[in-house]
Amino acid sequence: MSANPSAAASVLPDEGLDRYIVPGLERGLRLLAEFSARDRVLSAADLSRRLNVPRSTVFRLLATLEATGYVERADGGREYRLGLAVLRLGFDYLASLELTELGGPLLNRLRDEIEYPCNLVVRDGRSVVYVAKAAASRPFASNVNVGARLPAHATSTGRVLLAAKGRAEFNAWLKARELTRLTGHTVADARAFRALIEQVRQQDFCLASEEHELGVHALAVPLRDMEGHTVAALNVVAARQRVEPRVLQKDLLPLLQEAARDARALL
Repeated sequence: MSANPSAAASVLPDEGLDRYIVPGLERGLRLLAEFSARDRVLSAADLSRRLNVPRSTVFRLLATLEATGYVERADGGREYRLGLAVLRLGFDYLASLELTELGGPLLNRLRDEIEYPCNLVVRDGRSVVYVAKAAASRPFASNVNVGARLPAHATSTGRVLLAAKGRAEFNAWLKARELTRLTGHTVADARAFRALIEQVRQQDFCLASEEHELGVHALAVPLRDMEGHTVAALNVVAARQRVEPRVLQKDLLPLLQEAARDARALL
């Protein structure tokens, strides 16, 4: 199963899509998008304030989403969290991606060769989403699961994917966002971040040290299709106690780049 936005758009008139939007459905989807790893539980009052819609409307939306399994009451109270239907939908989407089918064996082979955890990641707006992973055989402090969303600006994979944007598109992305400092090492200054992305664009890889999570280094390269478009990022993560960043880059960058070339051939 694969989405084809251009095919869908060709069915609709050229004057735009606004008059085809169903307001209730749009509000329901916006409501679901308010839940996140940081905001796992929200009340009707929270959602009314965030969406800027009457609380009575939020109650109707929540009742519909609860009846269909997309939200559920937290501990039977007045607050809500995402339901299992969202999880099923997410896994159905991930399973439909060609990347996940190809990425699993590729990551496992790379992990076996380098003995570090490996991940395949795509970008979604301000975030990156983990679509496949291969865990290391030895214990590792960082535990990011498939489906996890992390801030793009603070991750090696996010920076690789942002570097794939055109400069004008990237500048617009950067102008519209505040760069949150997650650790003392996170680059949060816009000018410094723009220079960093330009460096990633030139060298075609990114090494990030303790910028999203203390004690963790990450090295990422772009994964491109046969037309040269960056469709995902491939990375390896390592604990600070185990390896220094420069050693990680020296020893593993060629292997990561080779795995990305293998994936491109498969795509």
